[in-house]
Amino acid sequence: MPSSAHPWRFLDTGARPGAFNMEFDEVLARGLCDEGGAPTLRLFRWKPWAISLGYNQGMENLNARACARDGIDIVRRPTGGRAILHAQELTYSIVMEAGRRSILQVYNDISRALVCGLRLFGVEVTLQKAQPNFREGYRHASSIPCFTTSARYEIEWQGRKLVGSAQRRFDDGEHDVVLQHGSILCGPAHKMLADYLEVSGGALRKSLRDELDRKTVDLAEIRGEPVEVIELADCIRRGFETEWNITFAPSSPPGALERETVDNNHRTSGNAE
Repeated sequence: MPSSAHPWRFLDTGARPGAFNMEFDEVLARGLCDEGGAPTLRLFRWKPWAISLGYNQGMENLNARACARDGIDIVRRPTGGRAILHAQELTYSIVMEAGRRSILQVYNDISRALVCGLRLFGVEVTLQKAQPNFREGYRHASSIPCFTTSARYEIEWQGRKLVGSAQRRFDDGEHDVVLQHGSILCGPAHKMLADYLEVSGGALRKSLRDELDRKTVDLAEIRGEPVEVIELADCIRRGFETEWNITFAPSSPPGALERETVDNNHRTSGNAE
């Protein structure tokens, strides 16, 4: 169970551009490293829709011209993993002290809280128990989309991936801070990612679409009705409070918090890795 010397903070920052969302997460993590922040659960959306690439993933996988034509942002995540189209989803991020826990232990802790929240939302889900060979899998074009593979402790419904997550550690020798964020799929729009990938031949593009159809699922499909994002966000928040036995402290007003984030970024931008 996660513990912290600081009160936990909950934020819902609404729908924002991709650059804001990724910068906000990183600033929260670096702020906790500098002991000027707090462990935080943040929920957010994306406006406009955006494709995020993993920290080490090449731009050559994307058709930037098609993205620009359709108003799809492109952004790089501070975490690893593969490409995701952020569209009909609720995104979560967690910033907290890692303590002595491994990467997989942290994944497990966070996933159990998400499972609790999703069950409050009326959806029975399970955790992936196997760990795929990512190094081998990344050699194939089918691995370009993040949602074609489930890692250990990622969340599935009847064998299909519902939540995809990525993690990064910020370790300055004194602090070991975790940033983990992920997509809770609310509708099928993430499957359109295949339309924006730079692949050779229509057969491969169709294969990627079919794989996303086969391996992923969204809450609207599971429940047979559109998702009320406000209700889902409330369930996710309560899931963390229940599973981790924490109470979220009141947060700053959104405008003040955004100014705080910009100020922190100006102070830490010289320390970027």
